[in-house]
Amino acid sequence: MSECIFRYFPFLSDIQKDRMSKLKVIYDRWNGMINVISRKDMDNFIVHHVLHSLSIAKVINFLPGTKILDVGTGGGFPGIPLAILFPDSQFTLLDSIEKKIKVVKAVSDELRLDNVVAVRKRIEEENNKFQFVISRAVTRFPEFVNLTAKNISLEGTNIPGNGIFYLKGGDLTSELSSFKNKFTVWQIKDFFEESYFETKSIVYLPI
Repeated sequence: MSECIFRYFPFLSDIQKDRMSKLKVIYDRWNGMINVISRKDMDNFIVHHVLHSLSIAKVINFLPGTKILDVGTGGGFPGIPLAILFPDSQFTLLDSIEKKIKVVKAVSDELRLDNVVAVRKRIEEENNKFQFVISRAVTRFPEFVNLTAKNISLEGTNIPGNGIFYLKGGDLTSELSSFKNKFTVWQIKDFFEESYFETKSIVYLPI
């Protein structure tokens, strides 16, 4: 199941491979108790959730000590797979729905991800600062920027610099028009060959 991850990320440590391999089993079990991922989507769990999350790692290599906020994390995406990939960075996974945060905590505990903190909170209530905010399309991009720009720290040494990474599908022309040339968009199909990624993009906005 996890072979496509190892193909695109061939330099994983044994611990990282073990954690990636356990994701499907753990989420299958928890999804049976608390439905955070549609049953149909679980059939494509690795590609639709894990690999999609990891696409961010194709455009940035988070430095040790980097603080990242995953807004509207749902069951833990993109935060959990990225936390496995970047064990020296700190991930705060935020969602307003208690049952989703319960799953995130359980998964991170079982995988022994000591770089993950799960928080039940609305983004409007979160005032801490992070080098990056990440998310999988929880709302229109302009609204997301309005909600999260306050959480971006001015201090950091990553390249590209501090800002927002947003995973979104479809035509983004209207959503990005107000940002002029400040943003960068990558097509995920340039990194992964699976047909699921044909219309999927990574949007980066420096703050």
